[in-house]
Amino acid sequence: MKYTVDGSLCSGHGRCYLLAPEVYESDDDGFNLHLDEPAEVPAGREAPARTGAHGCPERAITLHA
Repeated sequence: MKYTVDGSLCSGHGRCYLLAPEVYESDDDGFNLHLDEPAEVPAGREAPARTGAHGCPERAITLHA
């Protein structure tokens, strides 16, 4: 599974990496580290990836099978 974070939607609230730190990372400004580029969800971490994506208030995260 992969995910993409839409940089035009992400506001840097940090809910994704607060809810699923084993999947999502932040940059120095609090935005997702992988804006606008596909990133791999670690094996076995699909459930936390969904939790983090659903917790995003802007719905900036898209999960890809």
